Amino acid sequence: MSIDLARRAACALILGVTDDRRTLAEQAEVLEGLSPGERARAQRLALSVLRNLARVDAMLKPHLRKAPPADLRVLLRLAVLELCEGAPPHGVVNAAVALCRSGGRRTDGYAGLVNAVLRKVAEDTARWATLPVPALPGWLRGRMMSAWGKVAVQRMEAAHLVGAPIDLSVKGDPAVLAEELGAELLPTGSVRLPQGAQVTELPGYAEGRWWVQDAAAALAARALAAQPGERVLDLCAAPGGKTLQLAAAGADVTALDISEARLGRLWQNLTRCGLSARVVAADALLWAPDAPFDAILLDAPCSATGTIRRHPDLPFVKDAAGIKELVALQAALLDRALGWLRPGGRLVYATCSLLPEEGERQIEAAQARHGLRVVVPELPGVDPAWRGPAGLRLRPDYWPERGGMDGFFIGSVYPDS
Repeated sequence: MSIDLARRAACALILGVTDDRRTLAEQAEVLEGLSPGERARAQRLALSVLRNLARVDAMLKPHLRKAPPADLRVLLRLAVLELCEGAPPHGVVNAAVALCRSGGRRTDGYAGLVNAVLRKVAEDTARWATLPVPALPGWLRGRMMSAWGKVAVQRMEAAHLVGAPIDLSVKGDPAVLAEELGAELLPTGSVRLPQGAQVTELPGYAEGRWWVQDAAAALAARALAAQPGERVLDLCAAPGGKTLQLAAAGADVTALDISEARLGRLWQNLTRCGLSARVVAADALLWAPDAPFDAILLDAPCSATGTIRRHPDLPFVKDAAGIKELVALQAALLDRALGWLRPGGRLVYATCSLLPEEGERQIEAAQARHGLRVVVPELPGVDPAWRGPAGLRLRPDYWPERGGMDGFFIGSVYPDS
């Protein structure tokens, strides 16, 4: 029986996350040698299992007397997910048995068990719809409950389970592109693709008319409102969506990031889109500009808890241990960047985090240290309820009828008072 390479790769990816605490992005080697279609399918399967892991395990539990070895457990998890998502049982069971037999001594002897368990699950898939939405890990859920309350957290968990659509930022008129692609023009100006769209095959990709960027992330650069000819710094710029926005606005952009490897993608998108920026690989805590900037966009390193709906691996590989260090780094970057503004300049601070200590509290603390004037951005399409005293608070449960958005905080400050 032939081995399904996409399923085997999906198992390796899931195991890398749950057992080795490696993000999916850190496991590129698992996908080497696969065709583009196989890579996409392996990633889709892995993402779906990770989003639904608690539900998958609940389906398995009645049929297992004891916890199986890790290699067997991941194989069963993947097969259960496929069964519960409506894949033909015969094909799923046969593929799982084949993978089991191909695993050598670690799994070969369990082929009969796999066959029996999956056939029982296949008869019980109606229970899948009754299972609760998976909860966030305790270290994160507790913090979010304190910040936003139980109901809001439950809504965000539901948004995480649904996953994330693909949004585009457009160099020209977004309404024209939305009509051309049969996509939705969002109130904030982003274009949301229909489910299943193959990005690189869409009209305008090769010509550089647009780039992929979540609608929430796109609001940070819009809040900065860069003007033609302004000297603008995109600090912590990679992978570059905001740099492209600033350059498309006609600003004189410097894009700085500590990771030269991550800046490679920024270079590629600048070239594809016919835009230009000065790109610098350097540590912002050591680097200094040769002249002040009119405006700075600081998209600071953070816990990335606002992106769980598109990166469901994050709750498995992260914990609370690094939050304190991240908060300290964010404050240091804020302090340093404020010193690079010309008199009358402005700074937008953003993080893709759902934790107030990485968002609202950073602005409040910086205001106390520097006497800043805080201006809450008013942007087209932004619900007034998203505006708070320190800035915009965006959450995955906003726009539920449209497919949600990433969690973000965006604050705008002026060091002139």
